[in-house]
Amino acid sequence: MPPTRSASLLSFTLKDFRSQLRRLVLTGAAVAVGVAFLVLSVGGAGALVQSYEQSAAIDVGDAPVQVAPRGGAPGAALPAGAAAKAAKVPRVAAVAARLVGHANVLTPAGRPLDDRALVTSVAAEPALRWQRLATGAWPERAGEIALDEDSAARVGARVGGTVTVTTATGGTARVRLTGLLDTASSQTLGSQPALGIPEAATATYATGLRATHLDLALRPGADASDVAADVRRALGDDVAARTHTRAVEEAMRSGKTMYAVVLTAALSFVLIAMAVARMVVTNTFSVVLAQRARQLALLRCVGADREQIRRIIRRQGLLLGVLASGTGLAAGAGACALGTALLAGLADLGPVEISLMPGRWTFLLGGLFGVLLTLWAVRRPARAASAVPPVAALAAGSAATLPEPGRRAVREAVSVVMLVAGAGLLAIGAFGGSAISLLAVTLGAILTFFAVLRYARHLLPPIVGLIGLALRRPFGTVGRLSVQQLRANGARTAAAASAMLVGVTVAVSAVTAIGITKGGLEELLADRMPSVFALDPDDETVPAGALAALRAERNLTVTPVRTATVTLDGHRTLVATADPAGLNPRADGVPQARALRDGEALGPLRNPGPDLTAVRGAEMLPMQLYPDAGLYVTGATFDRLASGSDEGTEPTAARLATVLVNPADGTGRDEARAAVDRALAAYPGIRVADTGSDAKLVRTMLDRLMMVVTVLLGFSTAIAALGVAATLTLTVEERTREFGMLRAIGLVGGQLRRMLTLESVLLALSGALAGTLLGVVYGTLAARSVLGGRIAPLDVLASSGGTALTILALLAATVVTGIAASVLPARRVRRMVIVDALREA
Repeated sequence: MPPTRSASLLSFTLKDFRSQLRRLVLTGAAVAVGVAFLVLSVGGAGALVQSYEQSAAIDVGDAPVQVAPRGGAPGAALPAGAAAKAAKVPRVAAVAARLVGHANVLTPAGRPLDDRALVTSVAAEPALRWQRLATGAWPERAGEIALDEDSAARVGARVGGTVTVTTATGGTARVRLTGLLDTASSQTLGSQPALGIPEAATATYATGLRATHLDLALRPGADASDVAADVRRALGDDVAARTHTRAVEEAMRSGKTMYAVVLTAALSFVLIAMAVARMVVTNTFSVVLAQRARQLALLRCVGADREQIRRIIRRQGLLLGVLASGTGLAAGAGACALGTALLAGLADLGPVEISLMPGRWTFLLGGLFGVLLTLWAVRRPARAASAVPPVAALAAGSAATLPEPGRRAVREAVSVVMLVAGAGLLAIGAFGGSAISLLAVTLGAILTFFAVLRYARHLLPPIVGLIGLALRRPFGTVGRLSVQQLRANGARTAAAASAMLVGVTVAVSAVTAIGITKGGLEELLADRMPSVFALDPDDETVPAGALAALRAERNLTVTPVRTATVTLDGHRTLVATADPAGLNPRADGVPQARALRDGEALGPLRNPGPDLTAVRGAEMLPMQLYPDAGLYVTGATFDRLASGSDEGTEPTAARLATVLVNPADGTGRDEARAAVDRALAAYPGIRVADTGSDAKLVRTMLDRLMMVVTVLLGFSTAIAALGVAATLTLTVEERTREFGMLRAIGLVGGQLRRMLTLESVLLALSGALAGTLLGVVYGTLAARSVLGGRIAPLDVLASSGGTALTILALLAATVVTGIAASVLPARRVRRMVIVDALREA
């Protein structure tokens, strides 16, 4: 192409883009919102990881040198005598061992909190204390403790008062509460009750005590790197001695993995929002180019070929993408700065300092992604516009229907294949009961959803008609005109409503799946677990008196679990036994346990030894009876193994490891729990694990997940609303003469405004209703794949008022969104002058 002709084409592209910019503002806003959401998501993921890393760094403390077990495995302990050896290293001024164990904090009723408290030693040297104190003073002598703020509130304790805790010997002691620990910014202490006890007195109260770290103070002038090397030589290869800087780096290492996981989850929602934005851009350009069909034909008449037409449109898409992405980056940066300021001013983060502002590469890649997305979105309208023939310039009107690129037969065949394959995957995932059921449902939902989008032009207009039946009586002529307009332009209606369809389908799917899972959780746990309650003694053995006290309660079914470690086929294995008659008959493995014969074993071991026969199908039962158990056997087999009658078993002494308790027939859960607490009143060192408490904890997590998902998917709904507003705004220009005629025959401005508002609500609501139907189906099938056939998802959904209310709230938000999207188009229609409108061709 000659340079002058290329320059003329570029000049025409710029001038034409400026003339069309007003019509593309809302479309650009949709892209800008998506780009801003991307910046916010990356910034939020980064802030979460910053918080995690800084919390890990805070737990390192301020010691110049720290010693830890090599490898850093959870629960690893330093070798005995490590502290004494480290203290003899030259230039080491003081050594504080971080002692960790467990104890129970008792309520005023004398029962332990549901979670066992983590005991941590408080160093005698103030400079080596790694915990943080919220208020009060540090405990410095025996009989004094510091307790985390939440646990103190749960037992009604105040600084200066007393708290009852268990001791290492199984008794109880009343100790003085000197201060409250700040555990909000600690990874080590933040997930459970925490007790701070002076290092010298730790062994008095804690069970399972071990040293996990050594904190070293140095003499003046000592070099931390040299001292760390000396400590490594003194303690051997089993430990790692690091300077403060290296210890912080080691603690923060896992943050990179966490960042990848969090960022992937956040970007999945960004991709949904950007997919909606892409649909908005494609629909808007299709409408604009259809309205300019005569102009495009004239360009063909004066010599422009198809490639030049496509180039003009692609360049306009590039300009729109650059402007919209730049706006989105600026908005995202402003939102990140505002969020950072609000967190700093309102949130109690302690020493943790976080910033939502992402790095420069995020802005660069985010802007590039927005531009490329816009270019991709205009590709199809550009191909369709280039197919407009020159003869279309002779048409009476300026608007026309653009030809759809591609072969229709191929598109239809692909849609049918996707629909059939997706339906098959949904059925396999929901009813097949395989290990990858949820994955199959997810893939099936994606395939069928894309097929539904392909048929949206045939599905959504009838939904508009059905909704319109309810509008005829209250809105009369205005309601009928709104429905007729949307049904007459089925392709445009489907394109505008499809953006809302995407966002609502994903949102309702997530809400439904989470709601059903949450509603069926307690019943699922009750079905899968062999008992409702299980005893968890501090010293890993249940006293005989506790068992007798439980058996004295008539409304309880009590099943003791005995364990012993034996050598089977050359491996040390923990073997468990219990009377299956007292266990939940619906739990996994219990029917097989009731049918088990002497000499047979249930568990994951394929070859338990020459004297035992493995029975398949109940591999999880031993671990459900006792967490570390590897095999379940009958009582007679257990007695033989534990007594050493079988050659080579080398058993340890059998012990009463736990007691499983179920409510007797006709006894409710709360009544049974009261009976358990009453029986164990004299045994404060025994905690009670309750499936109801576990279900409550998981439900709380699912509630938070539902809130996060709903908020994140709100961006997709906002972008879809901008698409509805853009479509209505463009149709206002196209229907100027129609509006003039309606005004001339008697419709007033308020009626026209109501008509456009109804069209907007119908567009949004038709997509939302279709999305709700699909979302409920997908969510129900996903929940069934997780819960299996034990729970009826529809029954749970019908009884779950919270899930239904959330879905209704989403529909209500859709209606509000539709009303908001009609504001600008309705204002333009109301301001039209009848005579000027009738002059439009």
